[in-house]
Amino acid sequence: MKRFILKWLALAAICLTGIAISLVTSTNVFIGDTGLDSRKIERNIKKLKLFSWFNALYEDDRHHSSFFINLQVRKYLESSIRVSLLKSSEKEQKKFVQLLEKVAQARERCKLPVNDK
Repeated sequence: MKRFILKWLALAAICLTGIAISLVTSTNVFIGDTGLDSRKIERNIKKLKLFSWFNALYEDDRHHSSFFINLQVRKYLESSIRVSLLKSSEKEQKKFVQLLEKVAQARERCKLPVNDK
C-alpha cells in the first residue's frame, strides 16, 4: 500500500512540476503572443517580393491571408535560412507552394457553405 501511495505522490509531483515549468516558460495566451518576430517576417516577405513567383503567391486571394494568420507559414517565413533557400532553390520553392496549398485546402474545408437566395 505504501508503494502505491508513493508512486501516486511521485506522479503528482512530476505533474505539478510540469505545470509549473509550462506556466513559467509559456507565452501569454491572453495577449495572443505566438513568440514570432513579426518585423523579421515582414522583412523576409519584403525580400521575397522581389521575385515574381513569390509575388504571384502573395497577391493570390487563396494564399494572401496565410501570410498574416497561419502559424506554419509565418514560422517558415521567420527563418532567414529558409528564406535564403527560397530565393535560390526551386525545390524549396515547391515545398513552400505545397505548404500554402495545404493551408488553403484546410481553410476551404472549414468554410461553411453560403446559402444564396
